[in-house]
Amino acid sequence: MSDAPVITPALAADIAPVMVVMNEAFDPAFGEAWSAGQCLGILGLPGVWMVLATVGEDPAGFALCRIVLDEAELLLIGVRPAFRRIGLGRSLLANVEQTAKARGAACLHLEVRDGNPAIELYRHHGFAETGRRKDYYRGREGRIFDALSLSLSFAVQNASNMES
Repeated sequence: MSDAPVITPALAADIAPVMVVMNEAFDPAFGEAWSAGQCLGILGLPGVWMVLATVGEDPAGFALCRIVLDEAELLLIGVRPAFRRIGLGRSLLANVEQTAKARGAACLHLEVRDGNPAIELYRHHGFAETGRRKDYYRGREGRIFDALSLSLSFAVQNASNMES
């Protein structure tokens, strides 16, 4: 893994490598992964974009997002286990934030399963909890998990950067 990750816009034609990441990044016990059909179905809608991260020739991570008016939403983000702990999740999230701002977003929202280790990444990026959906995720073995709604205001983020 000596190659640096490269993040590029992804199109419908890139669904195969995205699904390689999807199938490895999301634990099937939680039912969080999307099918190729679900990804392709939303990818064709206005305001939706996807990025793919590769390391060398290997698909390593992706993010799927949308923007409506001035609110962006991170629908999915995943990194294959072999490419975790090298900063790829942070790079994907930074790319999403930059793209959302460039598309006119004032904030970025996401939902995440309570207990998901990615919550640490989101909090590090300045996301704050704005709500909770009780019993939202249903695991394969009958366990039920809340969904946390997190949000990042770019106005607050920009003000913090000006003070630094």
